[in-house]
Amino acid sequence: MNKLFYVVLPLCLSGCFDDTTEQQEFINKVQASTVARIEPIPEIKKFEHFAYSTADLRSPFVAPKPEVIQDKLLQIQNCLHPDPRRKKEPLERYPLDNIMMRGTLGAGKETWALITASDDTLHRVTRDNFMGLYHGKVLQVHSSFIELLELIPDGAGCWKERLTKVEIVEATDASE
Repeated sequence: MNKLFYVVLPLCLSGCFDDTTEQQEFINKVQASTVARIEPIPEIKKFEHFAYSTADLRSPFVAPKPEVIQDKLLQIQNCLHPDPRRKKEPLERYPLDNIMMRGTLGAGKETWALITASDDTLHRVTRDNFMGLYHGKVLQVHSSFIELLELIPDGAGCWKERLTKVEIVEATDASE
């Protein structure tokens, strides 16, 4: 066993020598064939100066002239707007897409619509009741829909009228 060890050891050690010439040649070959590409620095755009003058504008820290305020108030007072003193009704807390008409009660002069809100509460409405977020006044209750007149803000302090319908939704069977 000792003799075998002395024969195998020199063979193993003969494979470990410091000849790295092949590796060095490969590295030199790759470095010679590779070209370093550095992208050029982008050109800086020329700054264009412009004069900004606010001498003819009102300072935001100074109150506007009373005439300007009065003109704005007159414009707003002379246009359509909802009554701010009117007491809100329960269905005015819900948008119209969260309100569903389920049916009607009565006939002739007095017809009531049965309405369910998104929180599963049941309400009844008739002519001159209000519903929806945009001050929707019930104009007429029909057997299959409700006519509403809504007031939509126009962004300039006034309001515009819009006719809307809330149609009846048929109840679906829970077993389907």
